[in-house]
Amino acid sequence: MIKLKTPEQIEILRAGGERLAKILATVAREVKAGVETRALDDLAQKLILAGGDKPAFLNYRPAGSRLAYPASLCVSINEEIVHGIPSNRKIADSDVVSIDLGLIHNGMYTDMAVTVAVGEVDKIKKKMIEVAREALNVGIKEAKIGGHIGDISQAIEDFIIGQGFDVVLDLAGHGVGFQAHEDPFIPNYGKKGKGEKIEEGLVLAIEPMVTLGDGKIKLEKDGFTFTTRNKEWCAHFEHTIAVTKNGPKILTKL
Repeated sequence: MIKLKTPEQIEILRAGGERLAKILATVAREVKAGVETRALDDLAQKLILAGGDKPAFLNYRPAGSRLAYPASLCVSINEEIVHGIPSNRKIADSDVVSIDLGLIHNGMYTDMAVTVAVGEVDKIKKKMIEVAREALNVGIKEAKIGGHIGDISQAIEDFIIGQGFDVVLDLAGHGVGFQAHEDPFIPNYGKKGKGEKIEEGLVLAIEPMVTLGDGKIKLEKDGFTFTTRNKEWCAHFEHTIAVTKNGPKILTKL
């Protein structure tokens, strides 16, 4: 069931989203060759707790899962799409690294992700990252009162396909605010005019995932990390936004 947020709740989310954006920007600057991914997680958790907030992902148990996520940050490298678990793995030159972080501020949840190219990355992968970044902006523009979730989905899909890439299948954006994941489900493909109606007070985590491959996915043995089935690389960007009478408002920005 979709739960709309009041203006007062959206203001709490805006404050939390600004904190999250600052933290993720700091962590992103540390995505360098030779850095262990668990060091990024340690930094993210330290910064969240220092601000008096809580990490949204740590010990989060997805619906239907017996496993709780063991970290504050998701670090997904190359063919890993989302939910990569930090470890002693060292980032290498030319890696493409997606970092995804959630924060709880005054009981309200925000969610954000960016993708970082490490060192020298070839042109097609650089373009893939930029297409994912711009697909997020394209999708956000469609989050307007009176529209439908399918408007967001089709806009993202059309843009990504038009740029010569593919959409990751079976992973999607979602509602957010009272919990880390809420209704509605926001696929990165669909049809305009379909899906739930977009109303004032709707808070969404929109997150395009772009791949060089065919979009099919695989869940790895750790129970959390999703990879592309054909091992092609991918990129991922995400913002938490609120639907207002003045249009969509990005809550996770500096």
